[in-house]
Amino acid sequence: MLLSGNERRPGPFYMALSDFQQISQIASTSQHVLVLFNARDNGDAIGSALALSAILQKQGKQVDVACSDFTVPKSLAFLPKISEIKPELGHLQKFIIKVDVSKNPIDTISYDVKDGTLSLYLTPKSGLLSKHELRTAQSTFKYDLIITLNMPDLESLGSIFLNNTDLFYRTTIVNIDHQASNERYGQVNLIDLTATSTSEIVYTLIKQIGEQHLNADVATALLTGMTIATKSFKNPNITPVTLQIASALVSSGADREKVVRHLYRTRSIAALKLWGQALTHLVYDQRVGLVSTTITREDFARSGATADELKGMIDELFSTAPEAKVTLILYEEENQVCGLLATEKNSDALLMVKPLSPHGNKRQCSFEITGKTLKEAEEMVLSLLKKTLVSF
Repeated sequence: MLLSGNERRPGPFYMALSDFQQISQIASTSQHVLVLFNARDNGDAIGSALALSAILQKQGKQVDVACSDFTVPKSLAFLPKISEIKPELGHLQKFIIKVDVSKNPIDTISYDVKDGTLSLYLTPKSGLLSKHELRTAQSTFKYDLIITLNMPDLESLGSIFLNNTDLFYRTTIVNIDHQASNERYGQVNLIDLTATSTSEIVYTLIKQIGEQHLNADVATALLTGMTIATKSFKNPNITPVTLQIASALVSSGADREKVVRHLYRTRSIAALKLWGQALTHLVYDQRVGLVSTTITREDFARSGATADELKGMIDELFSTAPEAKVTLILYEEENQVCGLLATEKNSDALLMVKPLSPHGNKRQCSFEITGKTLKEAEEMVLSLLKKTLVSF
């Protein structure tokens, strides 16, 4: 959803400044900042959100980090304050009832709730109160600045946006991303298509607005985000700038060994068993370069693993199968079939499964299918992918 030009046009003061300068000026006058992202396959956003919120807090800001229905990924539980990320928003505004007591003071106040209705009882010390002494009002929103990370559009924020749309229309938005699909919905849009991750952009921003606060925890969070986004710096789009920033983060105290250990050396026995099940079902279509596998509810039950274990599996499967142009994992979860899709550099994962409303980016995305069995979903997705791959 794009907001209208009038609603999203920065004032003349901000238009004269660079994106970094605009953000610095806006942040300097803000007191309560809301940092938002979507956690779906998005360790990059988690790392950059924790880093940026830490810097803003050190500058005396009140900062909340939120993500719809957020749960802490096991592999990222080592990051400081990740447990403080909110899964929803609350207490955005206060509804105010004002009573003129200058002539008739209140003696007692009581209330009750019955049949879904709140009743307030005001007893004056003498005389009567009339409706003319009562007024109602609403406070301003709790937040005066919203920063979104790695979000192509506001709808991708999920229920946090859908349940609080007025907040987004009335609050300044800074939109930070590295994806070409970004709809530039903010009042300030810091979009760097040459960056390999949002964490890389946030590092550059921090260098300009709060470099003195860049400590080991912040550096580790950013290095974690970059490592996840670049598949441990194996992506072909890695640039010299990316490597320079990674080196600078290590120099600033980033614990590279801890990042690698938690991301890549913590495979549980259950995860290894699930990996074995996935390999058992593996199918390779050499004609179009498609590697695919399916995981059933029984596979999860036998291994003792959860769907969270699959997020790293798609990366490993793709990186260890050099013949593959596209790698697909389909698995059963509750009342739906979920899919993970990874592609090579010159392909577009989102475009390949566009009819399925995917989430993610061109290199890797996820989607859900309802109303079909795993077998039916597999036939549908494979047919869709093969038609796309043949046309390339």
